[in-house]
Amino acid sequence: MAVQSFTEEELQNLDKQTLIKLFLTTSLSSQQIILQQTKQIELLNNNIKTLTAQLDVFKKYLFGRRTETGMTDAGTNQYSFKVNALNELEVTIDESTDHNEPEIEKIVPKAYTRKKPKGKRASDLSDIEKVRINDELPEEELMKIFPDGKWTAFESYTYSRLHYIPASFKVYEHHVMAYKGTDNKIVKAPQKEPGLLRNSVATPSIVAAIMNYKFVNAVPIHRAQQELERMDVFLSSQDMCYWVNKCADLYITRLYHVLKKKLFGYHVIHADETPVEVRKDGRAAGAKSYMWVYRSGALEEHPFVLYEYDKTRKTDHPRAFLKDYHGTVVTDGLADYHLLDKERDDLTFAGCWIHIRRGFAEDVENLRKQQKKSKDESAPSVEESNSYKALLMIDTMAKYEREFASLTPEERVKARQKKTAPMVDVFFTWLKTASEQTLPKSLSGKAIQYALNEEKYLRIFLTDGYVPMDNNAAERGIRSFTIGRKNWYLIDTIHGAKSSAILYSIAETAKVNHLKPYEYFKYLLEEIPKHGALENDSFIEDLLPWSEKLPDHIRKSDPPKSKPSKK
Repeated sequence: MAVQSFTEEELQNLDKQTLIKLFLTTSLSSQQIILQQTKQIELLNNNIKTLTAQLDVFKKYLFGRRTETGMTDAGTNQYSFKVNALNELEVTIDESTDHNEPEIEKIVPKAYTRKKPKGKRASDLSDIEKVRINDELPEEELMKIFPDGKWTAFESYTYSRLHYIPASFKVYEHHVMAYKGTDNKIVKAPQKEPGLLRNSVATPSIVAAIMNYKFVNAVPIHRAQQELERMDVFLSSQDMCYWVNKCADLYITRLYHVLKKKLFGYHVIHADETPVEVRKDGRAAGAKSYMWVYRSGALEEHPFVLYEYDKTRKTDHPRAFLKDYHGTVVTDGLADYHLLDKERDDLTFAGCWIHIRRGFAEDVENLRKQQKKSKDESAPSVEESNSYKALLMIDTMAKYEREFASLTPEERVKARQKKTAPMVDVFFTWLKTASEQTLPKSLSGKAIQYALNEEKYLRIFLTDGYVPMDNNAAERGIRSFTIGRKNWYLIDTIHGAKSSAILYSIAETAKVNHLKPYEYFKYLLEEIPKHGALENDSFIEDLLPWSEKLPDHIRKSDPPKSKPSKK
């Protein structure tokens, strides 16, 4: 019944029964309106909470710390959490007045050497270069002490000091000698040393240094140019880019393609991707391209990392890259991998528990912020939330995985079936109940639904000891690229993107194999040019990062193990 409008004079002329009906009708309509508005306000409040939580997550992504450790008590170390929460300088200052300076042997440990089978001669260990300095008194002072001129010198004690010598450059000017006989005919002249590039002054050492600047230390080429100029070396950024791209195309790519062939022989590989903008790729400005990263199994021997550039994030790339692979791929929850899973029966996809954990961690962090702002002491604690309970279970599983790290794959499967599998069953049973009690669009609701959608893939690691619980290996492999991207933002050309993919691959491969990236780049640029372009690549086997034939100076030193604190 529509509410009719009356003037004041008309209302005064209405009888009592009509006024009562009018009042009841008006009250009922008002109550309906209030009820409807209350529901709308409640819905708006929920939307505001969700948007506020998403904004906090976005702000944390832009400005906050990127670690999610220490959010539960499962397997945490209070001391390590305290250290991670402080400024590095504050942590390194010893609170005691008697500070124990590290010994020189701990600062510059002996070169890393790979264990060799018994019966073979042990490889030599070489320390960092040492310069002997004899501290002697001048003869005039000695004559004052020993007027008869008779004294005997002997070594009293020895101490060491660590000096830093900045990078230096030398120009090797070759004066080629020729020899002739009495008939003035040339009979002998030394052969010209082959260069890296035709008619170029570039050498393996300088090109490797530029590669190290760019692809290891995330220093943009123009900053490297400025740094070299401060050392009186004036190289244009165009020259440096040309050297790097050309050497990648001619030499480093040969190692890259050998590694790519070997990748498909692994039982497990990892995959991930990250966006990048390529300026001259034939599309409108701002179009996203992608660097795809593939890594050998984290629980298998001889690790390496491969980058692949592609214009898009579509399924076409992994479909083409993995067409000859028949093992297990550890990934995040990207839908393109799930599509491939439906297409192929000879390919298995395993999920990443750390990606599942991330959604719950964001909600827990948001709840803690809200709890600090709220003055309601009766409000439920963060520890009672579904997200915290999920975090606790995942962290407990991760703690078990650390305990299983030293086991063989067969032993690891048995241990997982005994300890982890029951927790996984409980986790998903509990999630299905929790999903019915949670708002779907809330941070917790989204995290729960994401986990439920990934259940099939998250259970794979329980039945295969070579499959890790997470995809952290791929994420570590892609981190250097994402750090460098903050410094240079975009790549100029597709050719540059492909060269970058090759060089990032070798830089990251050197790191995971405990090699010095600069020394490895330099050695590759010294050795690969010795082999003709038309020869087969069998010689590459001796240049692989785990080859016993690599010189020892390329290998990193094992860092000294710190002694446990007595506090």
